[in-house]
Amino acid sequence: KSFANILGLEFKRVQLTSDMLPSDITGTFVFNVKEQEFFFRKGPLFSNIVLADEINRGIPKTQSALLEAMQEYQVTVEGQTEKLLQPFMVIATQNPLEMRGTYPLPEAQLDRFMFRIIMGLPDKTEELEVLNTYEKNSEGNLEFSTINTDIVAARDEIKSKITISKEIKEYIISIMNATRRETEEINLGASPRASLHLMRACKVNAALDGRDYVTPDDVKLLLFPVLNHRLIINPDYLLRNTNPSEVFSYSAIKEIIDKAVNSVNPPR
Repeated sequence: KSFANILGLEFKRVQLTSDMLPSDITGTFVFNVKEQEFFFRKGPLFSNIVLADEINRGIPKTQSALLEAMQEYQVTVEGQTEKLLQPFMVIATQNPLEMRGTYPLPEAQLDRFMFRIIMGLPDKTEELEVLNTYEKNSEGNLEFSTINTDIVAARDEIKSKITISKEIKEYIISIMNATRRETEEINLGASPRASLHLMRACKVNAALDGRDYVTPDDVKLLLFPVLNHRLIINPDYLLRNTNPSEVFSYSAIKEIIDKAVNSVNPPR
């Protein structure tokens, strides 16, 4: 919510539950008695930033309502297609420690998320900062410093002005191909969408670093958050190599991704 306020974007929160229907997210047609006609009542997806809280508590049918929105930036209800606001992004949360009443996210949906950020427990310093922030009640009223058109323009400028060489593109593809080989660790490797998301993320990282070109270090830095939710890992391998105290089998998945990276020579 604070992120949306700073950017001056519209924010909506959706609390996923097992009894939620796709129309609760996308919207539905409602009959107007006065006008004697149906009109489309937009759902919470018609916002710039949508928080899907505890996304794995929604049934697969409801989760699938996000697929078209996240890929095509539109929703289709009863044959009528409605464009979403721009910019548009979905941020989802899930608690890996809770299994009762949850449903696994389908691979196609996982692949549409650019990153998965694994949040562990805070260390002592971080937890102290949480307490201090709460005590100061520092959330306040954040004022935005930009408008939608500025954000869209910046996105388009990064896309066109930040260059990525053919060698870096081939480096990305070679790493993705390394995850697609038949091994005892991986049942299903990265999709072409993973390559595209990684390239886009690398361009943004280069821009934030004040560069107009992408380097192999950008690729290595962003590879884990881009890939860790896309790879379908052999359950037997995870069982043998996961520390019981870990969340999301972090070290086992990181080892697999590092192995793929190390199998490819970076461009000079």
